[in-house]
Amino acid sequence: MSFRTSRPLHRLMLDDVRGAQKMLSGVARVTAVEGSRHLSSLVGAPVHLKCENLQRTGSFKLRGAYVRIAGLRPEEKAAGVVAASAGNHAQGVALASKLLGVRATVFMPAGAPLPKVAATREYGAEVRLQGQVVDETLAAAEQYARETGAVLIHPFDHPDVIVGQGTVGLEILEQCPEVRTIVVGVGGGGLVAGIGLAVKSLRPDVRVIGVQAEGAAAYPPSLAAGHPVVVESPVTMADGIRVGRPGDVPFDLVREYVDEVRTVSEDALSSALLLCLERAKLVVEPAGASPVAALLSDPGSFRGPVVAVLSGGNVDPLLLQRVLRHGMAAGGRYLSLRLRVTDRPGVLASLLAALTVVDANVLDVSHVRTDPRLGLTEAEVELHLETKGPEHCREVTEALRDAGYTVLG
Repeated sequence: MSFRTSRPLHRLMLDDVRGAQKMLSGVARVTAVEGSRHLSSLVGAPVHLKCENLQRTGSFKLRGAYVRIAGLRPEEKAAGVVAASAGNHAQGVALASKLLGVRATVFMPAGAPLPKVAATREYGAEVRLQGQVVDETLAAAEQYARETGAVLIHPFDHPDVIVGQGTVGLEILEQCPEVRTIVVGVGGGGLVAGIGLAVKSLRPDVRVIGVQAEGAAAYPPSLAAGHPVVVESPVTMADGIRVGRPGDVPFDLVREYVDEVRTVSEDALSSALLLCLERAKLVVEPAGASPVAALLSDPGSFRGPVVAVLSGGNVDPLLLQRVLRHGMAAGGRYLSLRLRVTDRPGVLASLLAALTVVDANVLDVSHVRTDPRLGLTEAEVELHLETKGPEHCREVTEALRDAGYTVLG
C-alpha cells in the first residue's frame, strides 16, 4: 500500500491518520492497554497504561518511520534513507526500511548504548558512529544526505511521521472508549501532536496532556511565545524526550489539539520507572515513564479514566541500574550515610548490630581509616542501606545518632 500526505503541512486531518492505520495493519502491533490498580488508587479514578514499550523495536517510533518511508517515491526509495538517532528512532527506521526493502544508513553518537547500536544493526541498517551528541550526529546525517541523495527521515518534524504516531490515539479510543484524559511524554512533539489530532477530531471532550522533563522543557516557553524556542543544553536522564527545540510541524498541532504541557522532575521520573517495574511488571525507559511521573507528581489533577502512554522500553541496563537506585532513594527505599566513629576494635560490628535492631538492610560498607580529614583515633564509615520508606530513613538516622554516632550525611 502506498501512502503520502498531500495536504499542507499544518492541515493534517483525521483521514490522514486513518490512512496510516490501514497501512500499519500487520506491521505495527496493536499494543495492549493494561489497568493499573496502584495508580488508580492514587488518582481516584481508573488509570490504564498504553504499552508502546511492547511495540516492535521497543517503542512507538516504528509507526511514523514506516509511514514516512512507505510514502517515498520510487526514485527516493532507490536512493535509500538516512537517519540520526541515539536509539528508538534508529531502530524504527532500520526495521521499517528492512520491511520495505529500502537501504538505510543510521548515524548514532559515538557513546550510544551498545545494546541500541547492536539492535539497529540487527534490523538491517548500516550504522555509522559519529559525533558526541545527537546534534553533531544529525549534522553528519544531513551531510550524508546531501552527498548521496539519500532521504533524511526526521524523527518528528514531518507530517507522515506525525500521522503514523497518531495511530496510537485511534487505538486508545478503540480500546478504552470511556477515556477522559490521555497523558503523553513530549520531546520534539510528534507523538503528542499525532495523538492530539486523532483524538480531538473524534472526541474533543478528551483532555490530552503532554509531559516534559524539567531540564528539557522547550514546549512551555515555546507555547507562551507563540513559536518554537530553543532550550540550550537540555539535561535529563530521559534521552527519548531530551530535545532542545519543538518541531515546526508538530508545534502548530500541539497548540491546536493539546490541552496542557506539564513538567516533571528527575526524581519523579526515577520513581515512575521503578513503579512500572515493580507494580506493572513492565520495563520502561525514563521517557516512556514520564506520563506516570506526572500522575505521581499531582495525582488529584487528572480527570479519569486516564490512559498513560508508555512510549518506549529501550533502556540501557547501566542506566537502568542507576535510575532504579535513584528511584529507590527518591522513594525513601535507599539510604546513603557517612558516619564518624572511634577507630577501635569492635566498633564496626557494634554499628552493624545497631542497624539490625532498626531493620535496615546493609547493601555496602566502606571503612576509611587513613585520611587527612580524620583525627588520629577516628575512622569514617560509608553505608548504603535498603530501607522501607521516608519514615524508616528518619528512624534509622535518629537511632544511629541516639547510639552516639556522628552522622555526616
